[in-house]
Amino acid sequence: QVQLVESGGGLVQAGGSLRLSCAASGSIFSIHTMSWYRQAPGKQRGLVATITSGGSTNYADSVKGRFTISRDNAENTVYLQMNSLKPEDTAVYYCNARYSGSSFWGQGTQVTVSS
Repeated sequence: QVQLVESGGGLVQAGGSLRLSCAASGSIFSIHTMSWYRQAPGKQRGLVATITSGGSTNYADSVKGRFTISRDNAENTVYLQMNSLKPEDTAVYYCNARYSGSSFWGQGTQVTVSS
């Protein structure tokens, strides 16, 4: 079992920045592939960014060049640095941990970008 707690969401103006954090506990964090997803009202949850246990990253086209995912295995934490935020980035952001067929989710953190 893995427990995930997101933080760092909030209200920001367009063009601003936020850094989301996801603290993990309950299992060996370093072996998990960690991802950030987001879900806007009336839309399906979609992948934002992924970082593997080896540090390889992947991003949705809509956030490439603006968002950066990173992880600190010593702190059992994954981050999402979000720059040049746009109103369309408004969503609930969820942290996900995946390993060997198991998948775990955090409770989500709201990000609202005003125009």
